[in-house]
Amino acid sequence: MSTVREATFELLRQHGIDTIFGNPGSTELPMLTDFPADFRYILALQEASAVGIADGYAQASGRPALVNLHTAPGMGNGMGAIFNAQANKSPLVITAGQQYRSLMTLQANLTNRDATRMPHPLVKWSYEPPRAEDVPHALARAIHTATLSPKGPAFVSIPMDDWNADVDESQVRHQSNRRVSGRSAPERAVIAELAERLQSARNPAFVAGPEIDACGGWDAAVRLAERQRLCVYAAPATGGGRIGFPEDHPLFQGILPPAVGPLGEALAAHDFVLCAGTSVFAYYPNVPGPLLADTTSLVAITSDPEEAARAPMGDALVADVALTLAALADAVGASEREAPVARPAPEAVPDSDPMSPSTAVRALARVFPPDAIVVLESPSATLALRNQLRISAPGSYYFSAGGGLGFAMPAAIGVALAQPERPVVCVIGEGSAQYAVQSFWSAAAYKVPVTFLVLRNDEYAILKWFALLEDIKDAPGLDLPALDCVALANGYGVASRRVTDPQALEQELSLAIASERPELIEVPVAPGMALV
Repeated sequence: MSTVREATFELLRQHGIDTIFGNPGSTELPMLTDFPADFRYILALQEASAVGIADGYAQASGRPALVNLHTAPGMGNGMGAIFNAQANKSPLVITAGQQYRSLMTLQANLTNRDATRMPHPLVKWSYEPPRAEDVPHALARAIHTATLSPKGPAFVSIPMDDWNADVDESQVRHQSNRRVSGRSAPERAVIAELAERLQSARNPAFVAGPEIDACGGWDAAVRLAERQRLCVYAAPATGGGRIGFPEDHPLFQGILPPAVGPLGEALAAHDFVLCAGTSVFAYYPNVPGPLLADTTSLVAITSDPEEAARAPMGDALVADVALTLAALADAVGASEREAPVARPAPEAVPDSDPMSPSTAVRALARVFPPDAIVVLESPSATLALRNQLRISAPGSYYFSAGGGLGFAMPAAIGVALAQPERPVVCVIGEGSAQYAVQSFWSAAAYKVPVTFLVLRNDEYAILKWFALLEDIKDAPGLDLPALDCVALANGYGVASRRVTDPQALEQELSLAIASERPELIEVPVAPGMALV
């Protein structure tokens, strides 16, 4: 016989999970007693940061990440980050402690009164085992559920007295050693029909979404685009947590706008649009107009049945995106269409004081190592960063597909823990930094070498832009004077400084990226949106 705790750690070993992210409370301590030497515990000072670190780790490693939260209050703290993880399709296994079973009916303090309902609708599956002996099986199911497409969070509530209960080792062994896979290949006839539609189109376009990167379809996407000489667009930034196509490639034409009318207009010149690994589409803000021109048809490839069902137009193929793109690239011939004109090189921005956000990210682009990763949460500088950096290697860009603030700082730490051989730069606004400011402590405590580039504009610039767009006048709460991220980060143990000169910024960024510790550089930038 073994205990639930012993069986659980063996289950995790069998699935390659050796790291736990969390912020422990009293209901979690029984799980952590005699913590195994072959596991590591990454502490965050607040549950949202713990979920965010796990989110970045899961995406960058391609493996499920385990998050341990503190009963109902901890789940409440983590819900915004779980929302982001769901949108990012991150395979998270989330556990939370629960009161002793004998005290749950009494609703003793820290009882989660409705543990399984609380995380809905943000998780794929939610469960509280009826018996202590069922905990390992429930966790196994959560792992399988989180990692099957479409990937996403799964939740298990575990009463604190369950961990010391006895379980049958032979039964748990069967549960631990199971492997569940779920890559679905498209039918040959479907691929043949799709290939014919693509080859016969006069001016086809290819919209590359984040799932291309997540499922390993990068090379297949490039091969297909090159064989058919396709105009390639990135999915709207509002719904793209990753990049699905190299943005320095001559076929790449830019990022689609996220609103209905402008997006339909951007695709109006194309008679056929192939979307891969993206929803159709992540719209925001509300700018009405035709979804597509009457002369444009669309086909989406996605592994997410719900994503396929909810699309407002076009046909959809539910299958593994990488396998489908590879099969399609094999099925089409080399097109004789004229290739689209390559977009121009990134624009330089005139000097200003303070410098433009575009100038700041241009300085980053000059020293950005070829193998570096950027994690972004500066809404007013998103387009400028994409235009200036032109990221062109898989697994090199992470952004919150859900749009909730508080993602980038903890996610950058998780990405760096999962990819320790690659430099990681977190580009963030000073307002966004406040949503997960405790992450500075985790970066310092575990010596995670993330470079934090804070673009300080003393306002919520993206909200002011939305206010103009929606004719909102005199809205309060859009200015952020006196937020000092240098002082904050120094207080948490991260070496920090403020830089105001573009040339000095290049040098400081180069030094910070090359260092083996977390560092922060704050740059005062001009207010407003940066688009180039």
